[in-house]
Amino acid sequence: MAANPTEASQIISDVAHAEGGTTKGSKSAQMQSELTKQRNLEETAANVGSKLETAPGSITKEDAQSVHRAESRALHGQQPPSGSISSRAQHEAAVNEGATSTSRTTAPTDPTVQSQMDRQANFEDAASKIGSKLVNEPGNVTKEEADILHSREHRAFGYTEKGGLASQAQHQVAENEGATTGR
Repeated sequence: MAANPTEASQIISDVAHAEGGTTKGSKSAQMQSELTKQRNLEETAANVGSKLETAPGSITKEDAQSVHRAESRALHGQQPPSGSISSRAQHEAAVNEGATSTSRTTAPTDPTVQSQMDRQANFEDAASKIGSKLVNEPGNVTKEEADILHSREHRAFGYTEKGGLASQAQHQVAENEGATTGR
């Protein structure tokens, strides 16, 4: 929302009043949810962004996961794009994890760090290809593509995001298979 917090809250309040109150699934509830997601992202990004600027060696896997979740939620379950704050935090966390097992001067070519970077790059590549297919040709997303996306996301981050791109692809495949078997 482009409005400042006071304006946004007033707009939501006006909508809730016009609806006769806030109920689950109502427009005002959806607006409040979006505002909360945006505020959570801004707060988390500010905290992690500050650490990225002042002390990148202190970025942890938990920091990266926290900002990734907030960014993904704000993007309605879509994976954050390359170059986003969450991808930068994930990269730093991977570097730092590799550094703690050897030394802080670990070069980016350290096998541990390089392996993590490769896994993230593999996921981003699959997410780009399959994500655009999911948007442009949802009826043509295959089970194999959804499985690859799920596998690469789990390998890159250690988990799959609920409502994330892999989840959406698997849901689309289930819908596609239901459409073909339901005839």
